[in-house]
Amino acid sequence: MGTGIVTILLFVSIIFFLALGIPLVFVLGGVAVIFTYFFLGPEMLYFSASIAFGIMDNFILISIPLFVFMGVVLQHSGIAEKLYEMIQKWIGGVPGGLAMGTVVICTIFAAMAGISAAATVTMGTIALPSMFKHHYHKDLAVGSISAGGALGILIPPSVLMIIYGLFADESIGKLFAGGVFPGLMMAMFFIVYIGIRAWMNPDLAPPVPREDRASWSEKMSSLRGVLLPIALVVVVLGSIFKGIATPTEAAAVGAMGSLVCALINGTLTWNVVKMACYFTLSLSCMIIWIIIGGSCLTSVYTAIGAVDLIKELVTMMPVSKYVVLIGLQSSLFLLGMVLDPGGIIMICTPVFVPLIKSLGFDPVWFGVLFIVNMEMAYLTPPFGFNLFYMKTIVPTDVSMMDIYRSVLPFVLLQLLCLILLILFPQIVLWLPNLLIQ
Repeated sequence: MGTGIVTILLFVSIIFFLALGIPLVFVLGGVAVIFTYFFLGPEMLYFSASIAFGIMDNFILISIPLFVFMGVVLQHSGIAEKLYEMIQKWIGGVPGGLAMGTVVICTIFAAMAGISAAATVTMGTIALPSMFKHHYHKDLAVGSISAGGALGILIPPSVLMIIYGLFADESIGKLFAGGVFPGLMMAMFFIVYIGIRAWMNPDLAPPVPREDRASWSEKMSSLRGVLLPIALVVVVLGSIFKGIATPTEAAAVGAMGSLVCALINGTLTWNVVKMACYFTLSLSCMIIWIIIGGSCLTSVYTAIGAVDLIKELVTMMPVSKYVVLIGLQSSLFLLGMVLDPGGIIMICTPVFVPLIKSLGFDPVWFGVLFIVNMEMAYLTPPFGFNLFYMKTIVPTDVSMMDIYRSVLPFVLLQLLCLILLILFPQIVLWLPNLLIQ
């Protein structure tokens, strides 16, 4: 049977079992075992076990629970409240200031946590009541939190970038560096959009009343509570970019540093540590098992002949390589509407990365484009994760359709960012080429 037919059978099987509601890890691992048995022979079943042991022995994977632990400790130790208090005092008096400040805090949180849920849930519980209290329109309030929270998978240390780097066999440090400017650019797009909307129609996001605004002494005092976590982020990412520490070593420093920040902040309690440990364990176990299943599937597909198939496809292509790139990005966008971003990385990377390499594209650049598309997946209906996070937080008078409507302008801004990154690759590549040789 030809590799093309096997490829079709493989992806149809994955889609079929996912449609049945079977968890992703069982789909990836189960399909890998079935295809190993029938196409490589029963004597090759040990292959899956050896891959699982190899994954568990991968040093870089230790960084995932450490980065998650760092973010969760900072999330539950009062840092977010101090950040929001600082932003409210500094720019609350500007039309749209609370929403713009929320995006700023989500950007900082993205550099602390590496996941989307931390910023989305935290800012949803802190910033949303404050914005509603000051009569912000629900579309702008809900949309700014949902979009700001999604920055957590683009701005390093992104857990999804670590997963992509593992499956694409690319430098995690280069991917982290490549995500810095796109992440900041996207955050700036969100802030400018909110500012323009509020300037054109102040009733959408009125400024904090003059009597509730802080004095200069209060503004300066509020900065003290955020210096430590920001310094921690600079140390963690700076040590990776300068080559002083590997991502795993930097993650260990970050995890320990988050406990020190909480201790100095006076919020390091047994409940905070216990909650951080439980959340980190549950999320990390889920991620690692999905990585094992995805690695088994990738290895089997490669053994069946995926590389030869891709070479044949490239030689047969009569169209421009940029048409192929747009086709890949379009397929990622559509998959992001219905599948888990982590699963998309594991399913698509074995096919897409060899293809873009054969077309002459930079794999780090493509990796950042991939992650930007996955960030869009967190906001695109019907199954964007951040949409469901927000539904658990918003008041009962905010419907799911209200949440869908609130994120549409931000999805368009993400699309604009993606187009600019395609047209100007140096936005992604300049920092990795400068810092990491």
